[in-house]
Amino acid sequence: MNTAEHKRLKENYSGTKDWLKWGPYLSERQWGTVREDYSPRGDAWNYFPHEQARSRAYRWGEDGLAGFSDRYCNICFSIALWNGKDDILKERLYGLTGPQGNHGEDVKELYYYLDNTPSHAYQKQLYKYPQQQFPYEQLLAENAKRGLKDLEYELLDTGIFANNEYFDVFTEYAKADSEDMLIKITVSNRADQPAQLDLLPTLVMRNHWSFSGMEKKPVIKKQSQNGQSFVSIDHEYVGGRYYLYFEPAQRLLFTENETNTEVVSKIPNDHPRKKDLFHEAVVCQDFSLATSKEEGTKFAPHYVLELSAGETKTVCLRLSHQPHDQPFGAAFEEAFTQRKKESDQFYEQLTKGLDAEEAAIQRQAFAGLLWTKQYYNYDVERWLEGDDKIAKSPPERLAGRNSNWKTLRIHDILSMPDAWEYPWFAAWDSAFHCLTFAMIDPEFAKQQLLLFTKEWYMAPNGQIPAYEWSFSDVNPPVQAWAAINIYQIEQKQTGKGDVKFLKRMFNKLALNFTWWVNQLDRSQNNVFEGGFLGLDNIGVFDRSNDIPGGGTLEQVDGTSWMALYCLNMLEMSLEIALYDDTYEDMATKYFGHFVFIAEALNIISQEYASTWDEREGFFYDKLILPSEEVVPIKIRSIAGLLSLAAVLTIKRETLKALPRFQQSVIWFREHRMENLKYPVIQSYAEGDDLLLSLVPKKRMEILMAALLDEKEFLSPYGIRSLSKIHETPYHLNIQGVDYSIDYEPAEASVHLFGGNSNWRGPVWFPMNYLFIQAIQEYYHYCGDELQFALPTGSENLLTLDQIRKALSQRLINIFLPDEHGHRPVNGLYTEAYEQEHFRDLILFYEYFHGENGRGAGASHQTGWTALVANLIAETKQ
Repeated sequence: MNTAEHKRLKENYSGTKDWLKWGPYLSERQWGTVREDYSPRGDAWNYFPHEQARSRAYRWGEDGLAGFSDRYCNICFSIALWNGKDDILKERLYGLTGPQGNHGEDVKELYYYLDNTPSHAYQKQLYKYPQQQFPYEQLLAENAKRGLKDLEYELLDTGIFANNEYFDVFTEYAKADSEDMLIKITVSNRADQPAQLDLLPTLVMRNHWSFSGMEKKPVIKKQSQNGQSFVSIDHEYVGGRYYLYFEPAQRLLFTENETNTEVVSKIPNDHPRKKDLFHEAVVCQDFSLATSKEEGTKFAPHYVLELSAGETKTVCLRLSHQPHDQPFGAAFEEAFTQRKKESDQFYEQLTKGLDAEEAAIQRQAFAGLLWTKQYYNYDVERWLEGDDKIAKSPPERLAGRNSNWKTLRIHDILSMPDAWEYPWFAAWDSAFHCLTFAMIDPEFAKQQLLLFTKEWYMAPNGQIPAYEWSFSDVNPPVQAWAAINIYQIEQKQTGKGDVKFLKRMFNKLALNFTWWVNQLDRSQNNVFEGGFLGLDNIGVFDRSNDIPGGGTLEQVDGTSWMALYCLNMLEMSLEIALYDDTYEDMATKYFGHFVFIAEALNIISQEYASTWDEREGFFYDKLILPSEEVVPIKIRSIAGLLSLAAVLTIKRETLKALPRFQQSVIWFREHRMENLKYPVIQSYAEGDDLLLSLVPKKRMEILMAALLDEKEFLSPYGIRSLSKIHETPYHLNIQGVDYSIDYEPAEASVHLFGGNSNWRGPVWFPMNYLFIQAIQEYYHYCGDELQFALPTGSENLLTLDQIRKALSQRLINIFLPDEHGHRPVNGLYTEAYEQEHFRDLILFYEYFHGENGRGAGASHQTGWTALVANLIAETKQ
């Protein structure tokens, strides 16, 4: 851990030098977000559509293509492109809104994150821009024709990349110093004929002055020195002056980052130089107004690049806090080369022992994770009230979306699930992101996880906000699981765990745990109702709202999540207690709580209408109607398998070091076990390891057989979210209404949650990772003695450790070339990805087809799908 990149991270987190002040923090989509929505009833998509994005100033952030900014998004850099045929200057990524897409919101572009380091000292992105007119209307119209049973119509489907008629546009950033950013924009003409591209590297000052009391409006102003033009940047919110240097351009364009009210609302402008001026100037080829002044709050040098067939050209820029007499030349190139080399050195340490393909997958996964760190600003109370300088918000909003979250005030860099399709945090997504971040930047992983426990995030009652569209939705409580995993990853890397971090997480999560118990166990029987719990449409009806017949849904996954939460808090308290014995009592508390949750889930007595079906060997949710009639919902899904994930081995050394806790376990075994119908402690003798599992060994073996059954959950590419037996739909009649669910291996064919995600069959990385980790935990206790057939019914008996590795490899194989050289992830577009300039590019989708492994859902959800990097590393252990 002695590379130049490690040194930069050490300097940053010690406060010596702020290497993280600048990074890929500029949003990929600000329009169509809840933050920018001031409509009466929360119609975010239509209130601020893509058509207005080029003309209307944003309130809560900025967006751009391949962007870079300071951590508060005050000074923003991105690129804009024009192929000479489009009606729109390409300043941002295009996609369909939720109502427009036949499977919800969907970005309709081709772009790839190629490299990035944790300090963002070097980063690289690729955007593929067609040379023919971009098919905006075609994409919109064709998707409108398609229904939920049809595939999404994507950019590659239009044929616009045929004959290689496109530009590869590479945007690279390298930091010569913490506030000295070197920029290269490299354009390659992939066609066999000449082509012209207009390139506008664009600098934008975030608009505070139109909305709030900003005393001094920032300014970008043209300067000249030694015959070379550059611009100075004065912005009171970033401190001091900055400079943008650029190679000679055809012309320099200036305007103001302000709303064109004539276009947006038919109100006359106070002046003509508005946000969309560059669009008008380039598309209409009239530069008179854009060149009439030499200052503004939006600026771009305009390059017209003539490229012959196969030719590549590069434009260099430099954004610096210090003036430079010679901004380019040999020193510029040397610094760029050095940062690339240092990025290689950093990742070479991580990828030792991997073959070239595995290392490339892992590195692109890390790159995507780092590129989706975005600035996120949302002050709910201020948002509800509106701003003095613009029209007051409609009164309906004061009781609308997120109105009970007035304490939530976010002004941070967050790891987004997908920077275009989900450009906001999701609490349980972020927990998984942090496990991969811990491999490359454990300090950021810890800080990110701690954010959700801060008083300006967590509600006063202890609830953690879910996600922007509804902070009150209930996401799985995985923060404690993530905390102990981050602790262990860092401990393995450095030889020392951060106990202070563990304490901080534990103390705040104790509040959240109490909220769960008080809010979601209304019958006080330790069986939890939890809403959709992140698994969206896995049920026959919306589990968050309108439970049929006014009943209560007691969920197996809700109870399993709480059991896992208990074990995570127990494990954290045990680890802390090794350094601070005052936490030993908390370990006993969570041990006791786990015991009674396990008892409630496994109990067989008909009096309690057990969730376990003894005949079918599976856990099912149960619906309790107001009449007290109990209706079992017999869906075989990962919700019923989740009980496997709640398992913990406590080593004998830990028990010996914590005698009070050990004595509590012994007392419980001697005085309480006989009163319980379910043996939580399946076998324990003093001086041995202790295994705590939510399900007893017999049931665990039954569930494992289902998990590893190719006719049920085992896919060639991981664990399916719904059993394949539901190819024959399951029907349930409740009070005369028919509800049904069937196995759908990829995109959803139901409208639940907008149709943009599907838990009815596909493979999802986060849940697979939980199962793999649980299998490893069982192995720690059982060793090689416990074996299962893989697949179920075969004679291929494997140990739990071998099964862990085999399941991991199935997931990794999604991204590896098969015997024909095709990556399963690209299943719909194998021909395109056989091309030279596509072959090594990888997208990390939201989820994957349960039969063939192709990517589905959000196409850049590197957040939790980046877990493939962890799996690659762990299969070598």
